[in-house]
Amino acid sequence: MLTVLDAVDKDLLNEIQWSFPLVPMPYHELAKKFNISPEKIKEKLITLKSAGVIRQLSAIFDTRKLGYKSSLVAMKVDSDKLVDVANIINNHPGVSHNYERKHDFNLWFTIATPPGTNVKTEVDKFSILPGVQATRMLPTIQMFKIGVKLDMNENKKQDIKPSEKKKKIVHVDFVATDEDKKYVRELQKDLDIIDRPFQKSAQILGITEEELFEKIRYYENIAVIRRFAAILRHRDVGFVANGMIVWKVPEERIDEVGAKLGAFPQVSHCYQRPSYPDWPYNVFSMIHCKSHDEAGDVAKIIQEQIVVNDYTILFSEREFKKTRVQYFVEDKFSIESSIM
Repeated sequence: MLTVLDAVDKDLLNEIQWSFPLVPMPYHELAKKFNISPEKIKEKLITLKSAGVIRQLSAIFDTRKLGYKSSLVAMKVDSDKLVDVANIINNHPGVSHNYERKHDFNLWFTIATPPGTNVKTEVDKFSILPGVQATRMLPTIQMFKIGVKLDMNENKKQDIKPSEKKKKIVHVDFVATDEDKKYVRELQKDLDIIDRPFQKSAQILGITEEELFEKIRYYENIAVIRRFAAILRHRDVGFVANGMIVWKVPEERIDEVGAKLGAFPQVSHCYQRPSYPDWPYNVFSMIHCKSHDEAGDVAKIIQEQIVVNDYTILFSEREFKKTRVQYFVEDKFSIESSIM
């Protein structure tokens, strides 16, 4: 159900999607920015969480930096078996997103598996399910952008042009140690809406709050953490047209087109992925709009600027699962127990 938001709600949601204060009393810091009391800030955030607008407030980790293997997967599934197959796939702890999309390939999900495992082995378990006609693994070849930020302020919409600059990242070889894994397990938890929400995590890790913030900033600088921020439920704030625009880009233009697509503020994700004889599209981008017509208009304006004529938009018709992968948590999956 669509939630009615006032102007402060919208500005507050914009703020905490972009960045969240890494200070001992972050809600007091937000209160100063919005010129209202910390109690009012907390009251608003609690209400927005209870209404389902805010899905989670936590560190957002880069799956690949943590050593996980991941892939987008497209399946052709008989329509009468679609829900059954989707429900079985949902039981896998590494599946975070699972949607029905309007296409011959009608089931799309993302899966991530821990270091030392084989993601294809896990996907193969689903390929033999009754009703599955074809499976295409579409792992990331090159990532141009990732970061959903829904602009809640309709009066200040950004121009549809490639205006965003890519964040500079310090490139280091990172292999998660046992200590790193402790930090990840703690920082992926949903942040409490209390005066000092970081205090408990710092105590569990045996450090001060300031040392915790230093660690978060270090992880951000090396791209282990993409950002510490809020994730919203798209549909609950009116973004009901979530379109995956897939482009057939000539091989020699993929780098150029991907970089340009990633610079559009309206694009939340952009990847190069493999193509197949029955799936010719090799660059994927996501947009989030209030209607299918708006999404079509946005796609057309983007298309005119990147000059790629062969594209289509796949809208999510039904959401079977949307959650966050819990990293470095023991949680095994058995296809047999899921079918029973």
